[in-house]
Amino acid sequence: MKKVFKHFLRHKYVLLLIIALLAVQATCDLTLPSYTAVIVNTGIARSGIEIAAPLHLRPESYDRLVTLTKLTGTEAGVNFVKGAYTPKDGLYEYSHITDANGRVIKHEDTPRLTTLAEYLKIPMLFALDVSAHPEIVEQAQSALASTGAQTDVLDTKELAELKSVADALSDPARAATVNLPAAKARFTAFAQSLTSLLPEQVMAQIDITYIRDEYTAQGIDLGKMQNGYVTHKGVFMLLFALLSCATTLTVTFLSARMGAGFGHDLRNDMFRTVLSFSGREYNKFSTASLITRCTNDIQQVQFVFVMVIRMSIYSPIMAVSAFLKVLKNDFELSWIIGVAVGAVLIIIGTLFALAMPKFKMVQKLIDSLNRISREILDGLPVIRAFARESHEEQRFNAANTDLYNTNLFTSRLMSTMMPLMLFLMNGVGVLIIWTGAKQVEAGTTQVGNLMAFMTYAVQIIVSFMMLSMMSVILPRSLISLGRVGDVLETKSSILDPDIAVTPHPAYNQNAGKLVFSHVNFKYDGADENALEDITFTCEQGTTTAIIGSTGSGKSTLVNLIPRFFDVTGGNIQLGGADLRDLPQEYLRDRIGYVPQRAILFSGTIESNIKFADGVTTEQMHAAASVAQAEEFINSDPDGYKRSISQGGTNVSGGQKQRLSIARAIAKNPDVYIFDDSFSALDFKTDVTLRAKLREHIAKNNPAASVLVVAQRISTVLRADNIIVLEDGKIAGQGTHAQLMKTCEVYRQIALSQLTEKQLAENTVSGVPA
Repeated sequence: MKKVFKHFLRHKYVLLLIIALLAVQATCDLTLPSYTAVIVNTGIARSGIEIAAPLHLRPESYDRLVTLTKLTGTEAGVNFVKGAYTPKDGLYEYSHITDANGRVIKHEDTPRLTTLAEYLKIPMLFALDVSAHPEIVEQAQSALASTGAQTDVLDTKELAELKSVADALSDPARAATVNLPAAKARFTAFAQSLTSLLPEQVMAQIDITYIRDEYTAQGIDLGKMQNGYVTHKGVFMLLFALLSCATTLTVTFLSARMGAGFGHDLRNDMFRTVLSFSGREYNKFSTASLITRCTNDIQQVQFVFVMVIRMSIYSPIMAVSAFLKVLKNDFELSWIIGVAVGAVLIIIGTLFALAMPKFKMVQKLIDSLNRISREILDGLPVIRAFARESHEEQRFNAANTDLYNTNLFTSRLMSTMMPLMLFLMNGVGVLIIWTGAKQVEAGTTQVGNLMAFMTYAVQIIVSFMMLSMMSVILPRSLISLGRVGDVLETKSSILDPDIAVTPHPAYNQNAGKLVFSHVNFKYDGADENALEDITFTCEQGTTTAIIGSTGSGKSTLVNLIPRFFDVTGGNIQLGGADLRDLPQEYLRDRIGYVPQRAILFSGTIESNIKFADGVTTEQMHAAASVAQAEEFINSDPDGYKRSISQGGTNVSGGQKQRLSIARAIAKNPDVYIFDDSFSALDFKTDVTLRAKLREHIAKNNPAASVLVVAQRISTVLRADNIIVLEDGKIAGQGTHAQLMKTCEVYRQIALSQLTEKQLAENTVSGVPA
């Protein structure tokens, strides 16, 4: 996994920027509900009056409030109220805060206004004409009923008497008749009764009603004031919404770009890793599995990478911040969110536990389907020749059905999540409205606060829903991540030396000399050696042939030379240097290898022959001539520009083999390896090609050696040294004449293909061998 996260950390600065933007987005999204609450509570319900303290009073209202403050408050309160207002233009206005030069610093100082509102809270209640506002009485009665109190503090004889006392105190002619200490005691007792029985929200609404009446009496347009407040807050709300939108678009762009870059880098790294694998690692991971891991699995990882950035970072920020907002505002309905979150976690945990095993199966089933599809497509001619289409259809259908059923199970399981979440969210909404309505009726909360709480609750639940979506994607992606990590963490068993040594000093003088010294080789998991005690020398300028029955180890032997596998015993030297001491690129650059199965790449004939670095056009033409390919190349109107389809399916087997041979010849290597590469050629072309090859090597690189693996005895007759393999061991070696006398295995192979006369004349079908 370290290599996967290494690619993740390459984008750490962009990731930090995305996290910062998500924090900004969350802040904006969390600010919007508070603005909604303010617009509803203050802008609509309170006509834009934020703090229940009048900013300007008529003289008679000012005198009455001062008098009532004397009756209900302290001397400090009276002094504060008097100091808060100054006469101006026939009104008493709230004092502005000014600097030493008299310039206004702030019009509405919140702490001072809040203190003023606290001192005037009870006086404004007494000053309000309750009879003109039956809705206030009704609200107070409803609030008292919810507490079980059997009284009505706003519609009693006591309140009427207290109001008449206050009126008397306001009249200089009658003030002397009032017993001030007794009146103050009555007012104080009644005020305490009010504050203990009526909720804070009801008290605030009474004061706001008084301020509205006062402003109306002054000729102030309350509608205009309300619209101005709502517009002011609405503009800020719109700005936060636009900022949230902008950050969302930016994060989406950055995360998509980052995810694409992550997938691009991961695919490149994985492909480089796969290219470095030896045959041992290829046997560990099947070709179908490697293709799935390089495509489908990385796509899954890339997809979840983007989802993690968008959801797994934003959702926790949103959920935690919204929950803190709920706690900060001291909502009494917070327990509903706790219940909802618990239910979400139970649903996610249950679905996760049921789906995880199936997600593990899905990727294996995709591997199996890819393997079967590859086998069927590669073997289509054989399938048709044996009329086994129906059998292969059944085999494919069985693998496809297994994948279908598994996907269907997980899809059905996960499809239940969204309805459950929606049901839960709607249920939470109903519960909030049902419980919150009672609190609004009791006056313990405001409608705007209830709306804000619902929004926060939805944000928290949606955040968990987003995380639940991740729980759907994450299991399968974790499996894919593990599969990709397995490939990236797998190190090739064929490695360059820690210190890349230069070739042996005698290398250039012995560049084509290939020496096998007591070589043993065993495949992983095998009980016995595939090759045992193989010792021979392929001298420069000579041809060494390897022949033997099927399964004798011929291809295994030649695969050790380019280090597709490493020997498990003994050593192989090229030019006097052990192959394991040479850098792999240096070694393979000096080998011209033609595999048993001719492989061409999509492109043109020219691109295939010039596959090796630095091949010139002249070398290409010379190689094609030696490989006996010029005739069919020149017969095509496009010549060397003729298109070659993937795998060379648009050319015959013999043409494909000749182009593969031309590709190796054009490289002009020190060692030519032909692994049964003449099997698709007719005898005449075979003999002509080998004769031309000897001439080409003698002219261009006389020190080069040739190693030929063959099944046909005619191909090896003229070899300087013939190695006969049987069950992974050398049964004999020498020239054709020597082996016919000394090696029974070779003699049997020869006589199974040619007559005694042909062998004696050393000819095949009249063509000199």
